Amino acid sequence: MPCMETRRFGSTAREVAVIGQGTWRLDEAASAAALAALRRGLDLGMTHIDTAELYGSGDAEKLVGEAIRGRRDEVFLISKVLPSNASTRGTLAACEQSLERLGTDRLDCYLLHWRGRYRLEDTLAAFQRLEQDGKIKSWGVSNFDVADLEEVRAIAGAGHPACNQVLYHLEERAIEHAVLPWCERHGTALVAYTPFGGSTAYASNSPGGRLLQEIAASHGATPRQVALKFLLRHPGTFVIPKAASIAHVAENAAAASLQLDPASLAKIDAAFPRGRKRRDLPMG
Repeated sequence: MPCMETRRFGSTAREVAVIGQGTWRLDEAASAAALAALRRGLDLGMTHIDTAELYGSGDAEKLVGEAIRGRRDEVFLISKVLPSNASTRGTLAACEQSLERLGTDRLDCYLLHWRGRYRLEDTLAAFQRLEQDGKIKSWGVSNFDVADLEEVRAIAGAGHPACNQVLYHLEERAIEHAVLPWCERHGTALVAYTPFGGSTAYASNSPGGRLLQEIAASHGATPRQVALKFLLRHPGTFVIPKAASIAHVAENAAAASLQLDPASLAKIDAAFPRGRKRRDLPMG
């Protein structure tokens, strides 16, 4: 198996692949191709798989369950509960349903997908019970800003949440102002979803796109590999790109071995400025 870089995942004791596999809308791809891509990703060391009950109304979880059958112990498996299900009783039930669709007896991390109408105390009480029962090994959040993260920590104590999954790509760097520094200070893993963003960052007729192509060419890489590696320059960051083909998943995995020099990182930083701090945390 190729060597995939791993890092400690937040406050957990687990070493987790820095480049994982996202599954948002993966169920919309041809099932055979999507299944083959997930399995090839595992072969390449991308054993960090993220899914959610929202994705395809559970179909993505079923696809992941099929992909990891017989290989569950290799995988760091994450799923998420919808805010509309995030009461104490609703979270417990949602987790059981996710486990059934995934064909497993445990999740390595379980996340609140975004904040909703239920009190955090109620959701976290369910997380703690699931952890005590061995149904989940750790828990975290998604789309949480600093004030929300502080509230989680006030309720659950130091070491929580284990991770915060947020929108983060070259053209959306708002989390670098406050969310990322908070996660670094408190030992919370930051997981970047939609890490490629849209196609505009890679357009050959844009200064940023041309720069990515130049840096990629000088490193024997692709522009998208350069983009992933730029996000991973922070030591507590992980990325979960989606890939619906074997070729795409192989391209993603190879980004882990790319080494970007400080000059290249500085050029990318200048070409895709993080901009001003936004009032609301961006979501995608």
